[in-house]
Amino acid sequence: MLYSTLTPAEKRANFRAALDSGKLQLVPGVFNPLSAKLIQNRGFDGVYISGAVIAADLGLPDIGLTTLTEVANRAKQISRMTDLPSLVDADTGFGEPMNVARTVQELEDAGVAGLHIEDQVNPKRCGHLDGKAVVDAATATKRIRAAVDARRDPNLLIMARTDIRAIDGLAVAIDRVKALVDAGADAIFPEAMVDLSEFAAIRAAVDVPILANMTEFGKSELFTTDQLAGVGINLVIYPVSLLRLAMGAAERGLDTIRREGSLTSEVPNMQTRARLYELLDYEAYNAFDTSVFNFTLS
Repeated sequence: MLYSTLTPAEKRANFRAALDSGKLQLVPGVFNPLSAKLIQNRGFDGVYISGAVIAADLGLPDIGLTTLTEVANRAKQISRMTDLPSLVDADTGFGEPMNVARTVQELEDAGVAGLHIEDQVNPKRCGHLDGKAVVDAATATKRIRAAVDARRDPNLLIMARTDIRAIDGLAVAIDRVKALVDAGADAIFPEAMVDLSEFAAIRAAVDVPILANMTEFGKSELFTTDQLAGVGINLVIYPVSLLRLAMGAAERGLDTIRREGSLTSEVPNMQTRARLYELLDYEAYNAFDTSVFNFTLS
């Protein structure tokens, strides 16, 4: 009932252990707290809180317009609804090193298990668009050092994302990830890799967990979990996939109303009321207060 049965500290420890297990962690992107409950219900390993999804949910493009407060509030709402660890997109840390430090502590207080900070210039843009720009190595490593120094729970995962591959090539990206690990990054998110050999090259360069971003309509091919595990990837995210699926269904439903005058033909495609109530665990609330769940569903 209500929120997660695990504390944030327990979820962080579980996340660390999972990344060390040798098993590829499957982490779909959430678009609201209810979808986090669904991801847990379907047996996945974690939830990913995408900056692009938070921006889209606010009706904004992913160009650094969201604030730390908006991201931290959403991260808290999502993280508390699931026993799974949550990994949140902290963009560039929302400012200079001191801002990065505050970002880490705000997100730690929000209950996340990990966060990633990238090396784009501020304001950033979607990692699979052209025209990106990255900061120099000194600035990128200062961000990571500030993040590592600011955390209070040593199990909070500080992941470094680099977007430099699309700008300066793989060899420079390898140098960048090595510098980020030397600065204290617990894991690496190499954005917009072109093929599996590039993921393998990053894997060979550093001895920390590696994330693969399997986002549709991006620069990277949509590799299978077996392919990613085969080159040593530890964690795969599907950051915007559930939002895209949901919005695609919503568009089809609205078009159906216009075309047919009702949603009768779409009802078989909808989640039933009974399934929604099951996901929300109405019966647990009934055990707490019998005045809440005093009905039956046909």
